[in-house]
Amino acid sequence: MKKITAIILALILALSMTACSSAPSAETPAEGGEKVFNVGICQLAQHPALDAATEGFTDALKEGLGDRVNICFQNASGDSATCSIICNQFVSDSVDLIMANATASLQAAVSATGDIPVLGTSITDYGTALGEESWTGVSGKNISGTSDLAPLDGQAAIIKELFPNAKTVGVFYCSGEPNSLFQVNAITPMLLDMGYEVKEFSFSDSNDVSSVIANACEECEVLYIPTDNTAASCGEAINNVALNAGVPIICGEELVCAVFGTATLSVSYYDIGFETGKMACDILLNGADISEMEIRYSPKFEKVYNPDICKALNVNVPDDFKAVTAN
Repeated sequence: MKKITAIILALILALSMTACSSAPSAETPAEGGEKVFNVGICQLAQHPALDAATEGFTDALKEGLGDRVNICFQNASGDSATCSIICNQFVSDSVDLIMANATASLQAAVSATGDIPVLGTSITDYGTALGEESWTGVSGKNISGTSDLAPLDGQAAIIKELFPNAKTVGVFYCSGEPNSLFQVNAITPMLLDMGYEVKEFSFSDSNDVSSVIANACEECEVLYIPTDNTAASCGEAINNVALNAGVPIICGEELVCAVFGTATLSVSYYDIGFETGKMACDILLNGADISEMEIRYSPKFEKVYNPDICKALNVNVPDDFKAVTAN
């Protein structure tokens, strides 16, 4: 059955990619005789953070290139194998640039091509994503992009600010996401230094989220969930368990906080997507060398809180936090 499903999915993707590539090719001049660029977007899954990054990216492309760009958007529905199908098709179609939204998309794009420029976004740590231990911030290859990493010491400080009397903090993440493990390994010693006991809870996929979050809520007074695509896609399940258990969650970013978090220190995913689009325009229009482009980070961060969850859990939030709610 899985093989049949995979074949059907591949056929659907092939048909949708054909529709994407039916637009004018990069050799087709725009009005005025200028070259038109084809850009492929591979987004791992649909959820608010990744959607916002894609929106920012496309807005920047349209602002910088106008009618000189054809954008082909493909959503992998959370499946890394589908990311590979999408990116290989982009390479077959000879797109001018690939935007890879989330780690699995970046890894698929990098595996698919060593020539076409690949810009990532919503990537926490590029060294971890690319498996490079001596990462310097510049790839030296056809890869660059933007990071969604908020200062982890700032997120740890929010836990201390809101829950100074808590004893045990649980860190909850998907074991299949290396960027999540990177965040957990970075924030754990910070929490230990603050005097918390830290317990680790990992889940392999969406099927065991509810059981693992239930165990975490039984053993911990506060949970920390890093920027984690699988956790983000299971927001309702996480919220149902944690809210009923009365356990607050400090999470990795704002749009997830609006679903199941109590508070966070967050970047704007629209902003990092827009910055990625500006990088794309520089590459396509000005011939910027992607191999020498440093990974870019959000220039600003905000303390945010979920007013509904804070009210339900009787959490008092200082005035310098901004309220966020799910749309």
